[in-house]
Amino acid sequence: MQPTTDRWWRDAVIYQVYPRSFADGDGDGMGDLPGITARLGHLRDLGVDAVWLSPFYPSPQHDAGYDVADYRSVDARFGNLGDADKMIAEAHGQGLKVLVDLVPNHTSSDHPWFGEALAASPGSDARERYVFRDGRGPGGDEPPNGWRSVFGGPAWERVVEADGTPGQWYLHLFDATQPDLNWGNPEVRAEFLSVLRFWLDRGVDGFRVDVAHGLVKEENLSDWEAPPVILGGVPPDGPPAPMWDQEGVHEIYRQWRALLDTYPGERILVAEAWVQPAERLARYVRPDEMHQAFNFLYLQAPWSGDRQRAVIETSLAANQAVGATTTWVLSNHDVVRHATRLGYPVGQDRLHGIGADDPQPDIALGLRRARAATLLMLALPGSAYLYQGEELGLPEHTTLPDEHRQDPAWSRSEQTERGRDGCRVPIPWEADAPSYGFGPGDRSWLPQPASWAEYALDRQRDVPGSTYEMYRSALRLRRTHGLGRAALTWVQSTPERLTFRIGPLLVMTNFGDEPATLPVGARVLLSSEPLDADGRIPADVTVWVLS
Repeated sequence: MQPTTDRWWRDAVIYQVYPRSFADGDGDGMGDLPGITARLGHLRDLGVDAVWLSPFYPSPQHDAGYDVADYRSVDARFGNLGDADKMIAEAHGQGLKVLVDLVPNHTSSDHPWFGEALAASPGSDARERYVFRDGRGPGGDEPPNGWRSVFGGPAWERVVEADGTPGQWYLHLFDATQPDLNWGNPEVRAEFLSVLRFWLDRGVDGFRVDVAHGLVKEENLSDWEAPPVILGGVPPDGPPAPMWDQEGVHEIYRQWRALLDTYPGERILVAEAWVQPAERLARYVRPDEMHQAFNFLYLQAPWSGDRQRAVIETSLAANQAVGATTTWVLSNHDVVRHATRLGYPVGQDRLHGIGADDPQPDIALGLRRARAATLLMLALPGSAYLYQGEELGLPEHTTLPDEHRQDPAWSRSEQTERGRDGCRVPIPWEADAPSYGFGPGDRSWLPQPASWAEYALDRQRDVPGSTYEMYRSALRLRRTHGLGRAALTWVQSTPERLTFRIGPLLVMTNFGDEPATLPVGARVLLSSEPLDADGRIPADVTVWVLS
């Protein structure tokens, strides 16, 4: 079960746990570290190689923990450092690597550093840890520039100085409670090297780096008033944005990589970098920088054979040019779950959350395509990421009552963007248990839809053809046949069909309406749905065959 330590990450399947919503050990309605530890056997049985945990640090939770108040501790909601140590040790005992989230672009406004900055005067060392500037216009009443927050509204907040007068402005590319750090400050750089050491010394195997493309801003903070897209990256055909993908980020990651390389066991860095084109994203995974970067181009690729091939080819070529592995991902905590996205018409604009009064997806079609997309993804060479619950076929909670929404995107967009709560609802383990087995009681921090009983793990385990058993079979075959380290060769690609060879397998996906014919003598190892009565591949189905 344990992946090889020889560059284990190059073909690892890594499972994302969103701690609030995975398992609640104490019944307060919030997931926690003891709950995660108790459910690690599920990940072992599923067949993944590693677990990545979203933030569990002390935080006021204005952005679900991505507003960190203390990088060296555990929020009491989730447990304590002893619970973290037990979780890491138990995961290693189960043969799982452990990655934790690192949030270096900004702190919480509750972080001690920011409190010191507010109490200090303009130009002080305390303010130099963040991005403070004087305002424009008479009396400095206007923001320093026109930058916008990706959560909506201006990216600047004015402070009240110690004498009670209106003062400087600070930058927050996200929520106002998430002030951006100044990565030109040596103290900031030294602090995060210390944070890395703290968790490496506790045994973590790597870090997923939040907003990895955003740490360094253009030095003169030149004006930029383009409308922001929530985690949507930088348009490839426009001028470069002064707050994203600046050259200075690479120096930071080279320093981090040098530190990680001093530890045994191949510790890794993974970039959350919404960067286009693929060639620029590949610069984050050059040999002396990060090990992996999330492939958001693939996540957003339309459900079409030729479009899928184009993204796969581009991704592989860009990463191979720098000797890096390619990652594949279909869902995470920031996007609408793919079992729901794929239930909408092909080519629809990217969704930023779904509410009860929005057009609803075709649930059956979405799951059918999601299963086919998963088998296509898990056959590709490189490393794959799974988001908790996708192995159950979970859809988005598309009818979540608006009064329960907690994503700051909902409030800061003046309630025009539903945000990400729908993909963060606690997952179901037992169909007939309170909170579907999420915790010992019936509490859950976001309400679970009644329809989720049918997706519960205990309704799918050992049931042939269930989504859970399909994932287990795919991960077993992927490992057995070494697909993650094999070479891909294209056989056919049209808008309706995609076929390639990988290792000993032939992988075929039918995107069209008409059934597709298998090669003569082909032996089906795994199919996302049953073949038709004539032994052909139906629409929206992927098969793995020996031929």
